[in-house]
Amino acid sequence: EVQLQASGGGLVQAGGSLRLSCAASGLSFDDYAIGWFRQAPGKEREAVSCISSSDLSTYYADSVKGRFTISIDNAKRTAYLQMNSLKPEDTAVYYCAVEESTIWGWVNALRYEYEYRGQGTQVTVSS
Repeated sequence: EVQLQASGGGLVQAGGSLRLSCAASGLSFDDYAIGWFRQAPGKEREAVSCISSSDLSTYYADSVKGRFTISIDNAKRTAYLQMNSLKPEDTAVYYCAVEESTIWGWVNALRYEYEYRGQGTQVTVSS
């Protein structure tokens, strides 16, 4: 059984930092993309960032470029999202997701449903 264990998140003031983690277990494949999408109340889901386990290519939404950094520890099958210079508009529920695909397949999956998705974690940025 595939499980995605997410951690991190919380409440922080604008300009602050948070780190999200997502540990994947039970995956039967070695090449995959892992990342986070977010959803704020009344807004559409947004693909935030993802990384490929094979070639370490990355994707960032324009809204987070230069502020967020994604990384992966393949030995632990764990991805990390370091979020710096947080803004109130980053407030949302963040979901970790895995697709057995490239990073672009992961981004496209946002329109449908992810193969594997963890429980959401709340990130709240106060002004």
